[in-house]
Amino acid sequence: ALPGDLPGAVADGGALVFPAALVDGQTAGGRVLAVTGLGADLTAARAAAYEAMASIHFQDMQVRRDIGWRAPGAELASYAAAGVDIDEGNRAVASMKEAVERTHGAEVVRGVGSFGGVFSAKAIAAMDDPVLVASTDGVGTKVELAARLRMVRGVGADIVNHCIGDVLVQSATPLFFLDYIAAGSLDADMVADIVTGMAEACAAAGCTLLGGETAEMPGVYASGAFDVAGTLVGVAERSALLPRTDVAAGDVLVGIASSGPHTNGYSLLRRLFQWVPMDCAPDGLDRPLGDALLEPHRNYLDVLRPALATGTVKALAHITGGGLPENVPRVLPTGVDAEVRLGSWPVPPLFRLVAEVATGLDVHELYRTLNMGIGMVAVCAPADVAALQAAIGEPTWAIGGLVAAADSGASPRVNLV
Repeated sequence: ALPGDLPGAVADGGALVFPAALVDGQTAGGRVLAVTGLGADLTAARAAAYEAMASIHFQDMQVRRDIGWRAPGAELASYAAAGVDIDEGNRAVASMKEAVERTHGAEVVRGVGSFGGVFSAKAIAAMDDPVLVASTDGVGTKVELAARLRMVRGVGADIVNHCIGDVLVQSATPLFFLDYIAAGSLDADMVADIVTGMAEACAAAGCTLLGGETAEMPGVYASGAFDVAGTLVGVAERSALLPRTDVAAGDVLVGIASSGPHTNGYSLLRRLFQWVPMDCAPDGLDRPLGDALLEPHRNYLDVLRPALATGTVKALAHITGGGLPENVPRVLPTGVDAEVRLGSWPVPPLFRLVAEVATGLDVHELYRTLNMGIGMVAVCAPADVAALQAAIGEPTWAIGGLVAAADSGASPRVNLV
């Protein structure tokens, strides 16, 4: 039996329902209802028909769901009509090409426009026992803030310098970088700005921006939203790889300043400051909040190369997601813990502001979410601290040390004291 009384065509919002083969409200089998959608175009009418069908129910009801599936195809005259603008993508490539090629030297055999970048291994072959060190990472939700404020060049530097930090802590020198940018809809000028930021960071590090991919993905990313990721490949002598095997209790942790939150903790930061205008400077900050939050990840290559050359560095920890509590243990041997002395370095104003506002976070959670002003930690013997700090050539702080764990077989941990 059909629900209700259907003596003739019945309007249902944007659809008409035509009953047939009914006797006293009972179906006689076969096709008993025809639902006709109404709309400004074929696609809209089809959607209205299927929406109306979804509201009709009776016993043993069977519905065809393949009628009208060709409708969208009749209205698509180009790839751009589906949301992908090839011409805008080509314009982005043309706009970024000059900046990218400024990072190229004789080692680049094939670059922009090739199916894959080709990089000469001649210099590597001259090394005694070279090993390649690779890192892939992203910028995280910092990109949302950058998109909102239209300050995107910095995220290009962010991803390059983040990856440099990840290979540098293993004593590797960067060779080349590959980028990936995905967006709901391409803006050639925005993409070129991001890639220019990458190219500038690569040039500063003596690294080649060898290639990349720009993907327009409507329906996956919202309009105006984008994501940035990258892969960096570096090289190191096997004998120089960090961490060394002589990291031990009694060693000292030397902290090197961050330039800001770098690329971590932005889901918390965006939530924390969601009601604060990004162009205002809250008490304690000497610049707009948006500028402070979007300060690019710093490049540690220039300050750590001289330090590594002294032979005093036993290990390096890049303080990324997880902060000091989760990154320092990554370079420690089993049975060795770290003690980090809170108050042993000056916490920058932005992080002090976060601590004042995020009253619900305990200290451990705060330091596990943000770097709190320390972006890199070096491990050295007590006798080498002065030489290491002199080689780094900027203010650094002895922020703690290594101690024997209570359980010699336990995984390393950090204690905030």
